[in-house]
This record gives sequence, C-alpha cells and structure tokens, in this order.
Amino acid sequence: MKRIPFDSLCLAAAVDEMQTLVGGKLQKILGLSPLTVHLGVYKEKETYVVLSAHPDFARAHIAQKRPPRGDNHQFALDLRRKILDARLEFVRQRGRDRILEMGFIGAEGAFQLVAELMGKHSNLMLVDETKRVVCAAKWVGTKLSRRPILPGQPYLPPPFEPRPVVDTATPGDELKEFEGASPFLISLMGDDLTLDQVQEALRNHEWRPEFAPGYGVYPLPIHGRYPSATPVESFGLALERHFNERVSQDENERQRQRLQSILTRVVDARAAALSGVDEAREAARLAPQMQIWGELILAYQGSWKGEKELRVWDYEGVEVLIPMDPEKSAVENAERLFRRAKRAKERANEMDEQADRLRQELITAQSYLVRVLVAESAELSEIEEDLDRRRWKHQAAAQSQVAKEERPFGGHSIKELLSPGGWRVLYGENATSNDYLTTKVARPNDYWFHVRGGVGSHVVLATDNQPTRVQMPDLMYAAMLAKRNSPSKHSDFVAVDCTLKKYVRKPRGSAPGFAAYTHERTLHVQEDGRR
Repeated sequence: MKRIPFDSLCLAAAVDEMQTLVGGKLQKILGLSPLTVHLGVYKEKETYVVLSAHPDFARAHIAQKRPPRGDNHQFALDLRRKILDARLEFVRQRGRDRILEMGFIGAEGAFQLVAELMGKHSNLMLVDETKRVVCAAKWVGTKLSRRPILPGQPYLPPPFEPRPVVDTATPGDELKEFEGASPFLISLMGDDLTLDQVQEALRNHEWRPEFAPGYGVYPLPIHGRYPSATPVESFGLALERHFNERVSQDENERQRQRLQSILTRVVDARAAALSGVDEAREAARLAPQMQIWGELILAYQGSWKGEKELRVWDYEGVEVLIPMDPEKSAVENAERLFRRAKRAKERANEMDEQADRLRQELITAQSYLVRVLVAESAELSEIEEDLDRRRWKHQAAAQSQVAKEERPFGGHSIKELLSPGGWRVLYGENATSNDYLTTKVARPNDYWFHVRGGVGSHVVLATDNQPTRVQMPDLMYAAMLAKRNSPSKHSDFVAVDCTLKKYVRKPRGSAPGFAAYTHERTLHVQEDGRR
C-alpha cells in the first residue's frame, strides 16, 4: 500500500483546525530548514503551525510543540523582519487547491503568507499589500519557469485551468474534473467514502481523521483501505507525528547513503594505494635481479642489435631474456635498470611502513561499511563523528571535486602516501609532475615542501583546509619525503622549506618544476626523521 498523500482534503481539514488561532499574535518564527518554518502563534496559549515546501514532505498543519533545532535559515530571518509580532487575521484555502493563505497585520503593514503545497513545485512566499513578493523559500528565475518568483515582482497564482470545486460535484460526475478531488480521494470512493460524506465534511467542517502507522493520516475514514488505521482526535497532531517519523527516516537513510558513499571511496582509495605500495615492494624484492640484468646488458652490449629483447647467460649459466627499449642505447637500458634497483632498495622500508598503515585503514573502513548497513540513527551519528575525526569525510569530498579521469592526476607521475597521523601526502616524480601537483592538485591551505636551495620533488600534505590540526610528526614525515626525493637524499642533515600552498607561485615562463615561495619555515631533517 502507498503512503497517504497530503492532498487538498488534508489542507481543508488543517485550515479548519487553524481557525482557532485567528486573532492570535505571531511571536516566534523558527526555520527548521531552508524550506520549512514553524510559526509560534499565541492566543490563550502558544501553538505552532508547520509550513513546509519540501518536495517530498510538503504540508501545513498545527503542531504540539516547538521544534528542537534550527532557527537561522534565510527565509525565516526574512519573515521575522516583516511579520514578527503581527496579528493573524485569517487562514484560508484558495478554492480547493493545495494553496494556503495566512493574512497578517503588523507594524510593517498587511501581508499574506502563501504556501503552495504541490510536490516538487512547492514554495512559501510572503506577499505585500501590492501583491508583490517580499521573500520566498525558493527563488525561481525566468529560465526555470514561465511563472518566475523574484523579489519585488508581482505574485501570480499557479497557471491552472479553472475547474469547479468538488463541493459542487454530483453522483455520476467524473471527479477528476473537479478541483479538490485528488487521485487518492477518488480511489477511496466506494471502499471507505461516498461523495456525500466528503461534501458534508467540507460543508460542516466536521472531520473524522484516522491514522495508519507507517502510511499516514487522512481527515476521513480509511480503515477499509488501511486495516491498521484508527481514529485520532486531532488531524494536525497526527500529521505531526507521521511527518516527524518520515523526516527522521528520510534523514537516517540519507545519512546512511552518504556514509556508504564516503566509506566506499575511502576503501577504493586505500585499496588502490595498497596495490601501488605492493608493486613498489615487489620492485624492491626484484632489485637484486634488476642490478644483475643491468650488469649483464653491459657485458653483452656488443651482441645487441636493437631488438626488444637481449638474450644473455647469467652468472650461473642460465639463459635469460632481458626486455630492452630499442630507442635507447645498451648503456641507457642498463642505467635505467640500475636506477630502478637503487630506488626500489631505498623505498623498501618506507613501503613496508606504508603497507601496514594502509592495510589497517582499509580493514577499519571495511568494518565501518558493514556497520553502516545495519546501524540505527544514534550509531550512524557516532560513525559520522568517527569519520570526521579521521578526516575521511573531507578527503572523500575533496576527491569527488576532482575531474574524473581514466588515469589519476591527469596521467602525471604523482605518488600518494599517508603520514603517521593519516594525512594524505603527495609528491611528484619529475618536473612536469611537480608543476601539476603544485598548480592543479594542491589547495591554498595545504602544506607545500621543498628542499631548500636545491632541486627535487614538490611534496604536498593535504590538510582538508585545516592546517592548524596537522601535527609536527606529520610535517616531518612530509619533509623527509622531500629529502628522500632529492639529490640530497644521502646527506645526514638537510634543510627543507615548508609553507602553505597559497604562498607558492610559478613565475611565468619559468622552467618545469620551478616555483617561488614566501612565508616559509625551515625544517632540518635527518634520515631517521628527527629535526
């Protein structure tokens, strides 16, 4: 069975309940969300009216109590400036449409608060005496609608074809041709209701609301369609209960989906990084073989004729086929293998440390992902706080803003690691990659590192726009990477400059990898990472 909609008949019943507030003083206006306001009207006692233009939860009804949160959204602030402390003059439904009009008179003059409650086209607007729009929950430009809603412009009702109201229908009429006869109401005819019962309720303002848990509330009997439906005393308070549950469920589901999306991206990122680290560890394992191959190329270079493979015999007399680059000389092929072997050896310890760190984060993210699938509201909030403390929410958001590419970082050779505190640290492996990292990837409040007075990798520590939260061990880790990826990597003591990326610029016409910077501080790094 489908949920019960808030249709024209529901609005008619809600308007009837609000008549007891006419003559009262509007003493509170609270913005629950950008599209929902609570109006506190005092007449003998304070009663709240809920108006919502939410595309899924559009409604208008009295409420039992003040909302527990939110009071500073722009529409609510605009209403306060115009109608706070005004007197409620009338509450009415426009014809039998889903349009509510509330009239107020106060120090600023006479106004109408108009609530158009029509699904995704719902809106809330304040209209002055000249029928011009003063403020609205949603501004609608001329490019989006033939009926724009703009400040200071005349208010025009929705351009519906005029139809007779359902009050005037007679038995045998096609009810869908009458204003106020919603598809839901028409579907109830014959099961729960007759046309006479509907018209009598509208004429006498007498309602018999019933509430079906999980489905909603209707101002007339629905127990034939919804066996769980039971009578309730107040239509508005039953609506409040139903929509509070629906909004809470919707928020929980949105939060669940948001956390799943964040954690999925974190899992994918850690798995990809771990794969890269494993490749580097495998390269380190093969470093002795690459060293030997380089030596064999030099030994057999006289027999190589530019083929893609070089057939040689190793030191144990075993035949070996070594892949070669025909566009390079034998010496250049050998030197390439020597460099790869040397770099793989140097990174071996670093990669072991990274593998442990990434694997632990991957396991943690996967466990959170399982918890999110079954978590209740309170646990979802706890998980979200945990993800915020780990900075995974910020990392996922930042990554989602980067253009989708078949290869990460536009195909540039940029490596990504994790600092001891879990911050993302990136560095370029050549001049053009350094340029791309600094000018395209790094954000203004990220930390930027470079060996002082020398050449080498640009290193960026992504701060998620929170540079003050980065601790010294993380800064020293990034500085150590700058040292290890520079010609000074074998020095015992190296100065590394650190500044925020917003103080780094690339002079026009400068060589690839060149950058100028200010506001730096210098970290002195030893191989063990001490300063």
